[in-house]
Amino acid sequence: MKTRKLGEQGLTVSAIGLGCMSMTDIYGPADRQESIATIHHALDRGVDFIDTSDMYANGRNEELLGAALEGRRQEAVLATKFGNLRLPDGKTGVNGTPEYAHAACEKSLKRLGTEVIDLYYLHRVDPNVPIEDTVGAMARLVEAGKVRFIGLSEAGASTIRRAHAVHPLSAVQTEYSLWTRDVEAGILPTCRELGIGFVPYSPLGRGFLTGAIGGEADLAEKDRRRDMPRFTGENLAQNLRLLERLRASADAHGATPAQVALAWLLARGDDIVPIPGTKRPQRVDENAASLDLVLTDAERAQLDAAFPPGAAAGLRYPEPQMKRLGI
Repeated sequence: MKTRKLGEQGLTVSAIGLGCMSMTDIYGPADRQESIATIHHALDRGVDFIDTSDMYANGRNEELLGAALEGRRQEAVLATKFGNLRLPDGKTGVNGTPEYAHAACEKSLKRLGTEVIDLYYLHRVDPNVPIEDTVGAMARLVEAGKVRFIGLSEAGASTIRRAHAVHPLSAVQTEYSLWTRDVEAGILPTCRELGIGFVPYSPLGRGFLTGAIGGEADLAEKDRRRDMPRFTGENLAQNLRLLERLRASADAHGATPAQVALAWLLARGDDIVPIPGTKRPQRVDENAASLDLVLTDAERAQLDAAFPPGAAAGLRYPEPQMKRLGI
């Protein structure tokens, strides 16, 4: 398995990771044993960068990962997050206070069945708490040996700079894919200036770039994507028209659209480590194979033209959640 470095503090991970959110009923039903088998298969393949969050299924995703890593913890580079809350009324909130950072870390360590978290992210920036205070608390977790490296998720460029000045960030995690290229304007250049690795989540556009979604009927009744503007009505119809170039490139290589989308992203720079999510072992193999798919300059330019920044119709989250991004 090829590896890449995240940041300048010594964190090395597989060049492609595994996102675990879908393993706990977020995009329709998930099978626990198949999910555990998927994690084991990823480790067997050398995909060691495993990503979760304390928010996913209110901690059950971390518990699942902890069970899967029993006896194999040393094979994984384990990333989790805190600060993004699922409230009792079903709404979401944020908490970036130092006290919460320490309490959340202790709970994650217990659920994950580990003594140390390899990469600990602030999942969403709390606008009511100075980022210096939150990152200061995360730095103390590093000093205490509970966390090895730290990062931010969905933070703006100025916040990244302020946070990095308190304690070096090894990674910033933000949505990035062919149809979500917002980070190219300011966030990704800032990370590169500061020597911070970049971890794209939803690098396959929550399944859209696989070409498997032809309409809302393809989404399970309780699939979270039904609440996302890009997957509804005319927005989805318009977005589906973007896929023609991606499919053509995939056919030319005897590959899948997902593999081409990942190959495009991997070619954006050696500081980029995407974490496509799946709950099936065969998808781990498909995604890992993208590391060996080489796109020509002309092919990448064609994809750039087919998916220019801002091409996707609709917001990537419902309006209330969009307000917490890029702070």
